[in-house]
Amino acid sequence: MSKEIIIMFSTAMTFLLLARLVALKCGLVDKPGGRKQHKGEIPLVGGISFYCAIVAFYLFWPEFLPHTEAHFLPYLLSISLLLFVGIADDRFDLPVVPRVFIQALSAVIIMVDGFYLQTFGKVLGHYELLLGPIGYLVTLFATWAAINAFNMVDGVDGLLGSVASATFAALMVAFMLAGAHMRAMWCLLMIVALIPYLMFNMGVVVSKRLKVFMGDAGSMVIGFTMLWLIILGTQGDDAVMPPVSALWMIALPLMDMVTIMVRRLRRGQSPFHPDRDHLHHILMRSGLTGRQTVLVMTLLTATFAGSGIVLSRLGTPEWLSLVAFLVLFSGYCVTNNRLQKRNPDLRKKHNSPHKITVNGDLPASNR
Repeated sequence: MSKEIIIMFSTAMTFLLLARLVALKCGLVDKPGGRKQHKGEIPLVGGISFYCAIVAFYLFWPEFLPHTEAHFLPYLLSISLLLFVGIADDRFDLPVVPRVFIQALSAVIIMVDGFYLQTFGKVLGHYELLLGPIGYLVTLFATWAAINAFNMVDGVDGLLGSVASATFAALMVAFMLAGAHMRAMWCLLMIVALIPYLMFNMGVVVSKRLKVFMGDAGSMVIGFTMLWLIILGTQGDDAVMPPVSALWMIALPLMDMVTIMVRRLRRGQSPFHPDRDHLHHILMRSGLTGRQTVLVMTLLTATFAGSGIVLSRLGTPEWLSLVAFLVLFSGYCVTNNRLQKRNPDLRKKHNSPHKITVNGDLPASNR
């Protein structure tokens, strides 16, 4: 196992260094200005190194894949499309429509392979809620939700990588407890593939002058990978947990996305309208530093995901687990709205991105 960890880390690190050099030459960088408050031009290559590490394992060590090689190919094709459209978006700032279309196409590719949400489990009591043909539509919306939920988390240095790592760790535990050791190992390798990015993004061990960002390419690949692993874990004969547990796994990114989109719609704005009212923005306006915000949100992610695992292991009825999640969701919405009203974004009132500052580390991006 240590051999695979070393290989994954070395591969991700190598591709990160190479991609960083190429990105600086071809302009694949995030420039400061407006809502983006970082200093200098930062290469958007975290997602590229993550993707390349996955591809390298597929090419040279296919025996360690979490699924059969034939069924892994559609997933690989899907994340390849997401990577390329993400790079194009990072470089040229694409409109919403082509991004949404490619995200839908990535879902269609795995669905054609028979990989989709077929059941919601026994959330109606003793009766299993089978989705039938509607499962394809549900999978499509789940893809959009997972991709955009993790994309919106990417707003403070280290936040996306830390939240994703906590979710991968929870999935690893769920697979391990069920005896699905190969899939558990793959989740661990996903965390290892993120470590070089976190080191460079947060300036840990390496110099802060070598800073990199994840980019939309990375957040989309990570979000889709998360959904793919959740489908692996909740659907079919090899399911290791009930589908409702998936909601607990991605609870924090999902709740943040829904809350912010509803808030935008109530203002008469597009749900994709950029602002600074995400949970990480609110926490920083409340007085937390960037590092403290990352710690709080990572711990919340781990706590929620762990709660889902515990409920599943205790044999809690799935309908009751769903009710508990909805109670949690309601509590989150109330708390989030109160914090947002108590700590509003004063930039909106002053109409200037430079009059108000926040404590701690500067955001990595502001979606």
